[in-house]
Amino acid sequence: MLSRTHLVSAAAMALAGCSATDSTGPAERPTFAQSAPEPAGVVPATPSLSIYPYTLVNFSSAPADRFDPINIVFTGRADPREIRADLLALDGNRPGLPAAPFFGCVWRDAIGDMQTAYSSAGGWTGSAIQLRCGEFGPVRFHLRLFRAGAMTVANAHFEVLIENTADHQVLSWDLAEQLVVYDMVRTGLLDAAPAATDVINTSTHRAVPSVIFNLLPPDLRALVSGSPDQTTADVPIPNGDGRATILSLGGAQPIAAGTFTEVLPLTYGQVIPRPFCSTGPLDYVLVSGPVALEKTVTVDADGRYASTFTASGRLEVTPVNPLTGQPVGEPYEAEVGEQQESWMDDDGEMVLALVRRTELPQGVAGRGRLQTRLKVEGPVTQFTRTESCD
Repeated sequence: MLSRTHLVSAAAMALAGCSATDSTGPAERPTFAQSAPEPAGVVPATPSLSIYPYTLVNFSSAPADRFDPINIVFTGRADPREIRADLLALDGNRPGLPAAPFFGCVWRDAIGDMQTAYSSAGGWTGSAIQLRCGEFGPVRFHLRLFRAGAMTVANAHFEVLIENTADHQVLSWDLAEQLVVYDMVRTGLLDAAPAATDVINTSTHRAVPSVIFNLLPPDLRALVSGSPDQTTADVPIPNGDGRATILSLGGAQPIAAGTFTEVLPLTYGQVIPRPFCSTGPLDYVLVSGPVALEKTVTVDADGRYASTFTASGRLEVTPVNPLTGQPVGEPYEAEVGEQQESWMDDDGEMVLALVRRTELPQGVAGRGRLQTRLKVEGPVTQFTRTESCD
């Protein structure tokens, strides 16, 4: 089992032999006013940067909307495009770590939901750049980067693909934070030892449902919770001591031009709570059928980053009794679709995400539709959620 002390000690040993390759610092980016107000609960992360300590999927700081804890702050040569280049240049050789296959992963661009973050230096920003270490499933490390003026804030998490879906369940914030720290030390670009913020969030955040936790192999249960045993209670997701790691970068890998494309055909086959237009706590459906995911990332010769993502499918939906697993209604169809666009250059960035879910045929009693739209581009901050139930 990998402990926090084990990984941090390995990172410290690697740091002793590394050196920065470029000490040129980034220019300060201007602050700007945006249409969505500053969220309540902004806290200091460094002497010159205050942040909202969680990511969001909208622009609300209500406790129920807190999504992922910010657990890494990059300073110095901290443009998200440079951090991406730094991590993509690494191999999967991590001396001193356990032989578990997922510790031999390499960093690539990631498919993932769009999220938002807030900082005093950059205002509202979106997760234009997302990275993964490991494949889409069964487990991976996932890193979302948010530009914060001349700095970058991030959430890293270790997650498992929920069987027969396109959705992931976070298992640990802490383990992924440690891996990113270890790998940034491996780059040889840090100009100081990793430091820490004050306590900015909580030592656990959200929980792994017991039904998912109990399906994990015993070694993986022990890694993320400290115990290999199954449980009847949901398992809190560990977040260390609630402090984010500060990584100061004195150099950066060159931003290489190129195109990355990932195409994932997935097949749904899972009983889930009805995701919209629910009639009560026992409103569950069996969702089955194919969904196609495709993401393309392009970096041009000037370092401009752009990405597109689409998901589409037509699924069969069967109402079921979650207590017996037996059908309680006739099957019907649903169309699902998602589009994402993002870009980032020296002057700014943009994220846009459109999600559509439509139960068919439309106009029939009990059928519903859901659409969400998220956009962040400079002063533009937009989020809408429309749910219609016939």
